Amino acid sequence: MEGGPRRVVIPWRAAPPSTLRGVRGRAGVAPETAPMAAAMLDRLVLTDFRNHDALALVPTRGFIVLTGPNGAGKTNVLEAVSLLAPGRGLRRAALGEMARADGDGGFGVAATIADGTELATGTLTSAPERRVVRINGAAATANALAERLSILWLTPAMDRLFAEPAAGRRQFLDRLALALFPGHATHATRYDAAMRSRNRLLAEERPDAEWLGALERRMAEHGAAIDRVRRETVAALAEKLAAQPPGDFPRAGLALEGWSGDDAALSEQLRAGRARDAAAGRTLAGPHRVDLAVRHLEKDRPAALASTGEQKALMLGIILAHAELVTGRTGTPPVLLLDEVAAHLDPGRRGALFARLAGRGQVWMTGTEPALFADVPSHATRIALS
Repeated sequence: MEGGPRRVVIPWRAAPPSTLRGVRGRAGVAPETAPMAAAMLDRLVLTDFRNHDALALVPTRGFIVLTGPNGAGKTNVLEAVSLLAPGRGLRRAALGEMARADGDGGFGVAATIADGTELATGTLTSAPERRVVRINGAAATANALAERLSILWLTPAMDRLFAEPAAGRRQFLDRLALALFPGHATHATRYDAAMRSRNRLLAEERPDAEWLGALERRMAEHGAAIDRVRRETVAALAEKLAAQPPGDFPRAGLALEGWSGDDAALSEQLRAGRARDAAAGRTLAGPHRVDLAVRHLEKDRPAALASTGEQKALMLGIILAHAELVTGRTGTPPVLLLDEVAAHLDPGRRGALFARLAGRGQVWMTGTEPALFADVPSHATRIALS
């Protein structure tokens, strides 16, 4: 990443594996030879990111297990990987929060994936809140990352996702959709931009009707595309989940609730609702008003009413089924980031999880105790952060 007062991503040849700081590990190559090898990271380099000043990792196919005490930076590594996808990463943090406290304000995350493509993102010292993305050295948009790599994650903060406000579930659904439809991020970005412009225009005393109409047509075009992709994703995933036999992870029933419609319907709703939206200070019709409804199929009740442990198991079941769906649809398994995934699972369910994940692409997992991962295959990459 160039173009600023400093170079914030370590050049590839400047950070050989021998420069790893605070890391010890042993790596092996998984016995499977996946034809979808492009969907994995061959190399990851962090510069001034969170607590890591200069960290280089060389993961292999299969499991990557990061262990170490609290504060060692395990989740920070997963967050860095999540930035190789559109969006704000698994913590949804501001860019300025990601730069190392003792650094000079910028940070870099760079990776090489198995087909040789080089991805880089970060910020410059001169613009710590502006994200820069490069693909093979050329400037690119964050949305373009979705065409190179599919990344899904599960964090402890998501354990109560079903009981929290709908916005979090929409973000989760959009991440699932993005793995199947890389263009989904572009539609979402353009829809949100048009909606913000419309809201600002409606706040004016005499908004320009012609400009309002143009913004509403743009919202209708991209909003209908968002709705189609979400509904296709939910239908395919619900079918996948329903077809699975009962097992260690409960099956979830999925459905969309709230707004639905095509571009003509949304355009008319927006035009007719101008006075209402102006009074409310926000747009009250469109795909941003949709919610993902989840049910525990075996117990036939909303997931929000399930125990915390059941909700975590339901979420794991959705992630696992979706990874299988993505692999079947695209021929490429997504990269999975599972933060503290084993901490609250009993040994039987941990073993079932590892067995289900084996041979399904690259899976990054974190935990404080190496013993939690005793059932992970011996060829896994194991890294201890100190």
